[in-house]
This record gives sequence, structure tokens and C-alpha cells, in this order.
Amino acid sequence: MWVTSSLTNALTPTAIALGNFDGIHLGHQEVIRPILHRSKNQEEVRSLLSYPLSVPADTQTPISSADRPEHIYSTVVTFNPHPQEFFTGKKRSLLTPLDEKVQQLQALGVDQLIRIPFTWDLASLSPQDFVEKILIQQLCCQQISVGENFCFGKQRTGTAKDLKAIAASFDIPVTIVPIHARGGDRISSSAIRQALEHGDLQRAQELLGRPYTLTGTVVKGQQLGRTIGFPTANIAVPPEKFLPANGVYAVRVFVQGADNHLGVMNIGVRPTVSGTHPSVEVYLFDWSGDLYGETLTVQLEKFLRPEKKFASLDELKAQIQLDCTAAKEALQGNTK
Repeated sequence: MWVTSSLTNALTPTAIALGNFDGIHLGHQEVIRPILHRSKNQEEVRSLLSYPLSVPADTQTPISSADRPEHIYSTVVTFNPHPQEFFTGKKRSLLTPLDEKVQQLQALGVDQLIRIPFTWDLASLSPQDFVEKILIQQLCCQQISVGENFCFGKQRTGTAKDLKAIAASFDIPVTIVPIHARGGDRISSSAIRQALEHGDLQRAQELLGRPYTLTGTVVKGQQLGRTIGFPTANIAVPPEKFLPANGVYAVRVFVQGADNHLGVMNIGVRPTVSGTHPSVEVYLFDWSGDLYGETLTVQLEKFLRPEKKFASLDELKAQIQLDCTAAKEALQGNTK
């Protein structure tokens, strides 16, 4: 998949899905679906989105015209930084940092991701100018898809209906996708964050359409786990990655993007050993060896308990043994 922040380097002409798409949840997938060249059946898409993918080294290589004889590139257009972050100056945590977003979009069959730099000049464009100067003149769009709550242009004055009307004057069709709901609640990135904050992994998975994952490189920690018989891998996740509630989780771990191992994970500050900074630590049940420098993807399966401070390392060790038993029971029969 071609990824660029330069409008001049974009592959054109395009079929565009517009939005921020943090999470690539089920609602986002419906907005993206109309621009795709080839439809995948639902089971195939669900399978691709449920497991971590290794992004090929050539993801920065444009797709050849031979692969796309119609020369219309399915393109997701987002903004960097997020407009809300730009105006408030406050950093936003992300359900899908860039690498994860690329993986999910690639699994859906998207050809291109364009991350338009959000600047004052861009923010000052009227809805008409945004469509004409950005989407038509620079991206040569032939088709557009947006969610019904999409807003754009100066002071967010443009609505999805405005976009459709402006684009119609250029004979460009616009698909406006209605807001989708699950269990009576709107599918949104905010709802997913809220579920994760409460340890409700089942609800988060229902909205995402796949389990929530954390991906990062194994780095050296305090190495206290090995002194009590539970050596853990300390995972450095991207600083912008949204972390769920502090506590202990039953997890499935993919080593090098493929091998599947069961384990237990702790997210938190490790109060028993006077920790002060949040950490992500994973204990793999069936692993012995050096993981330093490896990239792990941790698939969260069940929230077991909140983080707790214990009076001694012996009490902590006893609780970890109980956590391992609980995690194995939770994961039993769900070996995928």
C-alpha cells in the first residue's frame, strides 16, 4: 500500500474515503467499503482484520498500473495531526497508530493512504475550495465516501450533504454512509475507548470487529519477574497508543507477526515493586528464550483483574500463579 503525506506524490485518479478513521472499526469499514475495487466476503475480511499482519518492506512502493488497469486508486484520506489536536494543542492517544492503521487498511484492500498535513492554510479553506482544490485538482477524485456526520472546511461548516452537492457540480458521486450501531450504541472510536477503559474487552471487540491489540518491541526492564519464576517481556508500545485499563489480562501473543502463544499481561505501574511509570509486561506460558528486540503483537482476550499492590513478593508470586491459571481457563478452547 502506498502511504504519503504529499499531495503531489499521490497516486491518481482516486476513489476517496474521507475521515480520521482511528481504530478502523466496523463503522469505518462501512465508509471505506464503497471505494474498494474488489469486495471481499465478510468472513475473509474478518479473518484478515483479526490477526496481526506483517507490513511488507515494499509498502512504500506504488502499485503498478498493470495491477489496476482502470487506474483508479482506492484511497483513504486522513489529516495529520487530527484537527482537534491541531486546534487544542493536546496530544491524542490512538487506537491505531500509523503502522497499525496501514495494516488494517491493507487487509481491507485499500491501495493508498494519504495523510494530509493539517495546517492553518488547510483549515482556512471553504468547503467549496477544499473539494475543488484538494479533492479534484490535486487528487483527481472520481468517487467519494463519507460518514453522515462528516464535517469539513473552514470552522467545520461543510456537511456531508454539502459535500455531495458540491461534488455533484463536477459529476462526482458521493456515498453518505449512515451511522452504524451495535447493541443500541453508536459505533465510534470514543465508545471503544470507553469500553477499554472499563476493561470491557467484549464490547470493544464488538465495535472494532476484531480483538484489541498492542504491538511493540521487547526492551530490557528491571528483570524482577525472573527472580520470582515469571520472566516477562517488557513491550515498548508507541507513546501515542491508547492503553486500556490498568490490570491483568489473558492474552494471545504473536511473535514476529506469526507464532501464536498464550500468556498473561500486566498493564500498570507495578506498585508492589514501587514502580512509577506505566509498563506493559507479558509472560508467555510456553516460551523459553531471548525476546529482546523482537516485535510482539499482543491480542487482548479477557480482563482478569485490576492492578493491585501486594505486601510482599511472595504474595505477588502467588497471585501471578492464580492469574496464569485463570488466563489458561479463559483461553482454553479458543486457540484459533
